[in-house]
Amino acid sequence: MPAVFSRTRYGICLGVTLLTLVGPAAAEGLRFEAALQAAEASTPQLQARRAAVASATEAAPAADALPDPKAFIGLDNLPIDGPDRFSTSRDFMTMQKIGLMQDFPNGGKRQARADAAQAQVSQAEAQLHLDRVTVRIETATAWLNRYYLERQIGLLDELDRDNRLLADVVKAQLAAGKGMAADALLPSQEGIALGNRRDELQRDRAKAEAALQRWVGNVSQLGLAGEPPQFTVDAAQLRQHVEHHPELLLFQPMAAQATAELHTAEAARRPDWGVELAYQNRGPAFSDMVSLQVTLDLPLFTGTRQNPLVRARQQALLSIEAEREAMLREHRATLDAEVADYAALTQQLNRQQQEALPLARQRVELQLAAYQSGRADLTLVLQARRELRDSRLQAIALENQQQVLAARLHYLFDDHEETAP
Repeated sequence: MPAVFSRTRYGICLGVTLLTLVGPAAAEGLRFEAALQAAEASTPQLQARRAAVASATEAAPAADALPDPKAFIGLDNLPIDGPDRFSTSRDFMTMQKIGLMQDFPNGGKRQARADAAQAQVSQAEAQLHLDRVTVRIETATAWLNRYYLERQIGLLDELDRDNRLLADVVKAQLAAGKGMAADALLPSQEGIALGNRRDELQRDRAKAEAALQRWVGNVSQLGLAGEPPQFTVDAAQLRQHVEHHPELLLFQPMAAQATAELHTAEAARRPDWGVELAYQNRGPAFSDMVSLQVTLDLPLFTGTRQNPLVRARQQALLSIEAEREAMLREHRATLDAEVADYAALTQQLNRQQQEALPLARQRVELQLAAYQSGRADLTLVLQARRELRDSRLQAIALENQQQVLAARLHYLFDDHEETAP
């Protein structure tokens, strides 16, 4: 019953949190930052990681505690033959005893266990940080994809209106005795092409909405509101932060865990000890007794027992350090490649917006003027319009790719202080 109540209460709290995050914006749609906050509040992966952090934190204080004491009860020196056989009171050596035992591991072992427990907490926090960054990247990507797809669909709506105006122009031209009768069919064919393109974009938007819904739940059905942040890429700054990549941060607690295991193996060279205190009851004719006993481990064969484990733990630590260095080099290479991709996308987008689009618009204007004056076919006008349409759609697609990549680089390398565990 308590567990059910706890889950129910958590669900209510989560619902209230989501309403707090997106409630005021529900009428207008889901903003970019609200999507990130909703994803972090509701994603099951992060809920699981938070529980893992809480679990490791709760378990840590017990790591260096002493073992539980042991109680014992026994019978010493019971005769099994002769006139006093199986008597617990007639022989002076027979004793009924009760007592306590307590083991005391050496301080090095206890400290190593405490360090290992703290490393587990740090590892759970680092994994939570990695998952949080992943959720941010995936949510930002889904939101941006949907945003730019909606811009492309909006552009097609605009082109539909232009196409209807072109149909009116064609009718006017035919009424004036210009052009050919077949020209009246071309705007309809252009409308079919626009419809096919719209179907493709709506399909992609549905996929982007499904991806966004995975992270923010049904909140994604509100539609989008506001403009996305404009992410920029500072290559020099990102390279300074490459060691803060969340995957690399996982190696710090891994190394701490391996170091604690090494210290545990080294501490095994030093003896543990224990204490045993017993009360011994004898027959009525004899005095009762108290016994005190101290035990001590004797690590005499370290060459074949403890030392091999120490060397194994040393190699494990070296392995982790080498793996971290390999991953650091991999992320540096990946960062350089993605910075190059961003630079290329930025140049292509600038070229598309500043050169290709003005030329395409100018060509449409010239071809339309030539058609209206009877110096060009309508097919040339439609061809120029298609090229303009493709250029405008390509400019939006390039901006989409550029901003998705910039967002990824921002959350991986440039946002570590905000999202660090």
